[in-house]
Amino acid sequence: MSFQQEHAQSGDSRVRELPPRDVALQTGDVRERTFRWDLALVWFMRLVAVLWLAKGLTYWAILLGVLPWAGPFEDQPLQWQSAVVYFAVIDLVAAVGLWLTSSWGGVIWLMAAMSYFLAVFVASHAVVSTLPVLVTLGVLVVTYFLLSWQASRIET
Repeated sequence: MSFQQEHAQSGDSRVRELPPRDVALQTGDVRERTFRWDLALVWFMRLVAVLWLAKGLTYWAILLGVLPWAGPFEDQPLQWQSAVVYFAVIDLVAAVGLWLTSSWGGVIWLMAAMSYFLAVFVASHAVVSTLPVLVTLGVLVVTYFLLSWQASRIET
């Protein structure tokens, strides 16, 4: 005798019949599974948050002199020092905002990304960047806009 049958015979009203395990295979109410753009946006923001956390911590390592290849922070030009301090702060703030999937996180991250592009093209000696890094950053920004647009079109 099963557990449910025993409790049903004892008059336990809390016991209810469980659905069969293959209920999803039955042809009754079948819903088409659609791609969840909002969920994709959340996962994308969390992935970028991890990348930006690493980027921000790298700038803090440069600032604190932990990385030997960066040289002493105090001996660097003022523009370079300013860029390192700016990105050490803004990247970590953006990472937290992205992880929380808040709208301000996306805005701060876009501001940090655009600041990086601007620093590369206006004051290239202030930041070190390569073409693959810039292309990756551009792809991330475009992907963020596309996912945000698709997620905003979801009908509730």
